[in-house]
Amino acid sequence: MKITRLVVGSIETNCYLLEKENQVLIIDPGEESKRIKKTIGDRKVVGILITHYHFDHIGALKELTNFYQVPVYDIHSLKEGINQVAPFTFEMIPTPGHKEDLISVYFKEEQVMFVGDFIFQGSIGRMDLPGGNSIDMKHSLEKLKQYPKEITIYPGHGEKTTLQEEILKNPYFFAFEQE
Repeated sequence: MKITRLVVGSIETNCYLLEKENQVLIIDPGEESKRIKKTIGDRKVVGILITHYHFDHIGALKELTNFYQVPVYDIHSLKEGINQVAPFTFEMIPTPGHKEDLISVYFKEEQVMFVGDFIFQGSIGRMDLPGGNSIDMKHSLEKLKQYPKEITIYPGHGEKTTLQEEILKNPYFFAFEQE
């Protein structure tokens, strides 16, 4: 699976284009629909996946959905556990804390996870916005520890990291353990 990261919009949101067998799954089209379409080119888009519904992750959603005429996949349309969208097989994991509708998407074969604003390199998503909850965040972080440490984490903002790196160095893993 090929992963292309586009940093879009004024808040520099990571929009990911996953490609497999010349088919594309879009993750979090924050803004800049023309740029996203240009990058996709003539490849077939099979769906748009939303990690959570904050404005900076869905700014281009309506335009791209209308243009490509594809379904939107989110916490409401995916089942917890294994899902299949065209050639893409992934696990949907509810990871509330930053927002109640936040999901992480784990591609076991590729050992990659897309986490929206759940976790960042050395940090976690804010919990002071509507839908945020520190108790949910604590449970989500605990859930994440059950996955293979080699996983590469692709966040909604900033650079990718690994689960191992975050468990060892992210201060929020330690802060919640001490509560």
